[in-house]
Amino acid sequence: MAPGIATFAAGCFWGVEATFRQVSGVLATRVGYLGGSVDAPSYDQVCSGQTGHAEACEVTYDPEQLSYQDLLEVFWASHDPTTRDRQGPDVGSQYRSVIFFHDEVQHQTARASSEALDSSGAHADPVVTELLPAGEFWPAEEHHQQYLEKRGQARCGD
Repeated sequence: MAPGIATFAAGCFWGVEATFRQVSGVLATRVGYLGGSVDAPSYDQVCSGQTGHAEACEVTYDPEQLSYQDLLEVFWASHDPTTRDRQGPDVGSQYRSVIFFHDEVQHQTARASSEALDSSGAHADPVVTELLPAGEFWPAEEHHQQYLEKRGQARCGD
């Protein structure tokens, strides 16, 4: 079976990537930019909040070990999906919560998962996570890849 690809935005991509790299069945990750209007944006451009991109993490996984639903559960547990354009101290549209789906199966699975979470009562506020088709993924500069790992940090703020 071919590896699967899933892409998520949930705040600063360093922390999102570090979270997914700890999941058994994840084969690879890379951070980058998705959902904006500028081709090949730089980190500085995205951080300006003017390109429309979200900081995102692309996850390559083994579907025989890990389902897309499993990845969604990691995504939901790793951030606050009820805050618009903010995660912790990071504020701006580049830090919004987004599931970038790669096909209609992912779209429907993500929608059902979002609706189930929203109706579960787990959060006092409504889920504001966007569901968007995965367009062109622009990899971030090399020094951003596995950024926390390279610095011996398990998460942001360590």
